[in-house]
Amino acid sequence: MKNCIVAQSGGPTAAINASLAGVIYGAINCPDFDRIYGSLNGITGILDERTLDLTDTFQDAKALDTLKVSPAMYLGSCRYKLPKLAEDKAPYERIFQVFEKMEIQAFFYIGGNDSMDTVDKLSAYAASINSPVRVIGVPKTIDNDLVVTDHTPGFGSAAKYVATSLREIFHDTVIYTPKSVTIVEIMGRDAGWLTAASALARNSYCAAPHLIYLPEAAFDTEEFLADVSKLLESCSNVIVAVSEGIRDKDGNYVSASTGKVDNFGHSQLSGAGKTLEYLVQDRLDVKVRSIELNILQRCGAHIASKTDLDESFQEGKHGVELAAEGKTGLMVTIQRIGSNPYEVSYGSAPVCEIANGVKAVPAEFINDRGNDVTEGLVAYVKPLIQGESEVSFCEGMPNYLPVPHLVS
Repeated sequence: MKNCIVAQSGGPTAAINASLAGVIYGAINCPDFDRIYGSLNGITGILDERTLDLTDTFQDAKALDTLKVSPAMYLGSCRYKLPKLAEDKAPYERIFQVFEKMEIQAFFYIGGNDSMDTVDKLSAYAASINSPVRVIGVPKTIDNDLVVTDHTPGFGSAAKYVATSLREIFHDTVIYTPKSVTIVEIMGRDAGWLTAASALARNSYCAAPHLIYLPEAAFDTEEFLADVSKLLESCSNVIVAVSEGIRDKDGNYVSASTGKVDNFGHSQLSGAGKTLEYLVQDRLDVKVRSIELNILQRCGAHIASKTDLDESFQEGKHGVELAAEGKTGLMVTIQRIGSNPYEVSYGSAPVCEIANGVKAVPAEFINDRGNDVTEGLVAYVKPLIQGESEVSFCEGMPNYLPVPHLVS
């Protein structure tokens, strides 16, 4: 068996295609593999035998470079959760039947925490049946919440988008003299890394966001109102950054819960920003509005971090190297080995030690009152947003790699 296959899963990012480009580049230039296939819509593409042969298309260096700077997922995504093997082994048997049919020697799954759960299950099943197929996880998530690794591909670009947006919101609000409060809700159910990164918007004239609230610190309604009221005494326009997953001291989400969960059991939330908007409107005599960045922060390829894209590419390439060495059941990791100058190295860790864990923003990165971050957080994130992506333009619009295979 001399072929390999790659798939993407979970939420999109501005850098996940850079990881895909790294896997493709690594496989094409690796003597261990003849062909590299792409599974459409994650693991479901293998179950349904919906695949693309990527080998010839990406022999062209220009196509590979365009893929690297294209947002979202060239191969499509899914939210499919593999059942426990003891409960239903049929999907496992089907996947490995397809692997055998396609002469697959290695499978690379690019995704976040839930995708690493799939990597863990498949690698364990492969071991149980003595399959030679190597299963490697290549990380991605704007949430930056995977354990063991220093940071995750996609986070740097999303952090850059968030910080830029907060500075632009400041420019929007500062032109008015009437008192106002703007609440910006940012993704982050269990970890507040992305919201914390909004602090990078600050400079010599921009103090926004004036307040930052993360899920890692208990949210107190009365303290929040007091924080805002105090700032309004000296500042006409207060800007607040909040994670969607902020919760009180008892662990209850401040936002309204829809009562629904996704396929992986995560609570679906609705409106932390809107909840706080109504609160300020009811309790403080001031103009207020809320903004939900929502999916916009996931795929802002026009303002992606070059550092993020370059590291994502290298992590994909390193995943192929691990498989070529005969390794399996691992996730590619990144280690920060220097801060001034910034420098990293690439390694790996058993995916069973990573799947289903959550890396929270550490206490030393949050101030004592729980309404801001420290300089340590800024120093951690700042290197990750450096450099600009080289996106070409056509008729005034970004030129991304077309995805006709995903259009139904």
